[in-house]
Amino acid sequence: QVQLVESGGGLVQAGGSLRLSCAASTSIFMFNTMGWYRQAPGKQRELVTTITSGGSTYYADSVKGRFTISRDNAKNTVYLQMNSLEPEDTAVYYCNGRRFPGSVYWGRGTQVTVSS
Repeated sequence: QVQLVESGGGLVQAGGSLRLSCAASTSIFMFNTMGWYRQAPGKQRELVTTITSGGSTYYADSVKGRFTISRDNAKNTVYLQMNSLEPEDTAVYYCNGRRFPGSVYWGRGTQVTVSS
């Protein structure tokens, strides 16, 4: 059974940084894309960023220039470096892996809280 386990969340002041990690229980090459979603209280889960097996990336407009997704294939881990954090970034962050045509995997999430 494929598992994705997030870590690295926590409480940080506005302007600070955090790095999230998503460790997969299998080779991340099995995923066509991996990414991060987030869900703030009372809001729908939203896409933050993705990275393909070839290394192509996508970022939501709200995080462009502040967040960076990367992958370490040897460690089967995807990272999310978050800089210049804002209170609006407060949410539970979920790791996601997609294998075409229709398999989707989720982690349990890690809480990120940004204080003003």
